[in-house]
Amino acid sequence: MPIALKLEMPEGAFSALRKDPNEFVKELRLAAAVKWYEMGMISQEKAAEIAGLTRDEFISSLSRFNVSPFQYTAEEIEEELRNAD
Repeated sequence: MPIALKLEMPEGAFSALRKDPNEFVKELRLAAAVKWYEMGMISQEKAAEIAGLTRDEFISSLSRFNVSPFQYTAEEIEEELRNAD
């Protein structure tokens, strides 16, 4: 069940982004989800849920923010390769 949050924003924020309040909320949810995903705080599945998108839609949206859908460090990739042998 969704929880409603109240967020006060200066009126100029909407015009600066050329968005009405509803579009602004959608963009804010997506931006937060992308950043938290990029930081490794949440999974793609959870990020998609926060953004109000399907997982495929979320993955497609990552390119808008120049964020890779693959969030692995070099060490994690090396570990995966060692375990594959």
